[in-house]
Amino acid sequence: MSTARVALGLLELHLPDVGSLKGKRQILKSLKEKVKNRFDVSIAEVDHLDSWQRSTLAVACVSRDSRHANEVVDKVMDFMEATAEGYVVDRSVEML
Repeated sequence: MSTARVALGLLELHLPDVGSLKGKRQILKSLKEKVKNRFDVSIAEVDHLDSWQRSTLAVACVSRDSRHANEVVDKVMDFMEATAEGYVVDRSVEML
């Protein structure tokens, strides 16, 4: 029996130009779609759901190789930092 490895990345964003939840959701929907189309990962908003200018996104990659899962999540985090319409407040990656 093989073992599955999961890399979990958390990216907290500050979106200073957003003035409503609708605006925030549009930005996050676009970012999540770009990530899903480019990488084979799961992504969801997990914190600051009712805050206009804050969001925490979680990215998960499952692989049989922990190094591969970690590399994929690192690439996703770099991509989101480069393309997000805001500032990164915090970033972390852990293996589960």
